[in-house]
Amino acid sequence: MDRIRIRGGNTLNGTIPISGAKNATLPLMIASLLTDDTLTLENVPHLADVEQLIRILGNHGVDYAVSGKRLRHDPGSGRTIHFTARTIVDTTAPYELVSKMRASFWVIGPLLARMHKARVSLPGGCAIGTRPVDLFIDGLRALGATIDIDNGYVVAEAKGGLVGNRYVFPKVSVGATHVMMMAASLAKGETVIENAAREPEIVDLARCLNAMGARISGAGTPTLTIEGVEALSGARHRVLPDRIETGTYAMAVAMTGGDVTLEGTSVDLLQSALSALTTAGAAIEATPTGVRVMRNGGGIHPVDVITDPYPGFPTDLQAQFMALMTRSDGVAHITETIFENRFMHVQELARLGAKISLSGQVATIEGVTRLTGAPVMATDLRASVSLVIAGLVAEGDTMVSRVYHLDRGFERLEEKLGACGAEIERISS
Repeated sequence: MDRIRIRGGNTLNGTIPISGAKNATLPLMIASLLTDDTLTLENVPHLADVEQLIRILGNHGVDYAVSGKRLRHDPGSGRTIHFTARTIVDTTAPYELVSKMRASFWVIGPLLARMHKARVSLPGGCAIGTRPVDLFIDGLRALGATIDIDNGYVVAEAKGGLVGNRYVFPKVSVGATHVMMMAASLAKGETVIENAAREPEIVDLARCLNAMGARISGAGTPTLTIEGVEALSGARHRVLPDRIETGTYAMAVAMTGGDVTLEGTSVDLLQSALSALTTAGAAIEATPTGVRVMRNGGGIHPVDVITDPYPGFPTDLQAQFMALMTRSDGVAHITETIFENRFMHVQELARLGAKISLSGQVATIEGVTRLTGAPVMATDLRASVSLVIAGLVAEGDTMVSRVYHLDRGFERLEEKLGACGAEIERISS
């Protein structure tokens, strides 16, 4: 099992290319199930989750071809992958596949819309909360599906096809919004979705679906209107930049000091997180090619944040920001409102010398003047990279184990950081 070793103390200077967004790529890949034509996706990151979803889609009969394979010396150039679901050979998504990645549950929407039936295992994924699928089920039922739970599987059927309707999400859900958009694209009549997620990844999926012939309006607002069509065609679509990767590297620069340009991304993707970084003492500016992040002198100031659906502070950057706050010159508070178990990285940060106390969903971080290297263990995708950020300034060596979590969502992180001066290496077992 691979590990990553970091020797802290170096500032970061240079350029880091930002990959295509994992959280956009996965629903875009799943959208290929909606058509028997070819969907071509550009700027696809090379991640464990992408490879796993390719296997899952293959189980349903999706063929794929890759062009522009990533060269090891060029970690910034994305791949182009062509997905063709000419014939759906199986409408069952089995437990052994779905249990490895929660987002694979989303195939239920396209399968139900196109094939009028689906049998999908209840999902797995990171152990950061229960994340029930009731919102998915209720939404699809509103479109006329009959759904039962049978031996750990969600069994759905829509004889004669799905039918448009109005549905109000009781709470915002990115995944359920993705699924409802895809399902409603092939439903008969108009669907109106209220309290929809507003994330940039939602907008990206809507753009792709519209390029395929869907009629979706309101993406990026709380109200989506979808006029169903009889069939969708193929399309070519470029995946938007990864805002979580952008925020992660911005926080790494704020932690270590230095001057780094994050290429191929935009400040518009995560203004709340960049605003918090500015308050903490980093300088952020938009450039013609991306985002420049600087912290040359001056301490890290404590900043209180509350995670919230977009455009609020992203829960996927909570662990990284907590790592930054461990070196602040005061006391900061982080309130997690999205997932109930997303503080598992606290104990690992404490092994590096961080002072963090928990009370319910609030973490209180008392900044310290020094962190020291130690063996630590990743507990989920975002927690793993928070340990890397802390290790970049810890005295001595930090060894991060179970980095397969990191490989699910960060492409060649050690190469990108190493190119900017970090002393970091992957150790293969």
